[in-house]
Amino acid sequence: MAYYLIEAAYRPEAWAAMVATPQNREDAIREGIERLGGRIHGLWFSFGEYDILGIFEMPDKTDIAAFMMGAASNPMVKALKTTTLLTMEEGMEAMRKAPKSNYQPPK
Repeated sequence: MAYYLIEAAYRPEAWAAMVATPQNREDAIREGIERLGGRIHGLWFSFGEYDILGIFEMPDKTDIAAFMMGAASNPMVKALKTTTLLTMEEGMEAMRKAPKSNYQPPK
């Protein structure tokens, strides 16, 4: 299973609806993630460019893509961003493999 950081921004109309009727979005998000075989590790409201941040674990990249496509099709969502995350061990493995790439920068 792979880990992903998801960032989402709502449109003003979505905020107006949530202010009028406060709602915990975690239940709705969890249902979609779990239907695709994933799980939520954490979900937070945030201040800044994005309104919601989440750490999700998904079986593979097509599952996270499916979730994001579904979320993006909602007119109340203004923007979405997905970042693939590596565990520390995965990062260490990548560092050990990096020399094998023999990458040569432009001269």
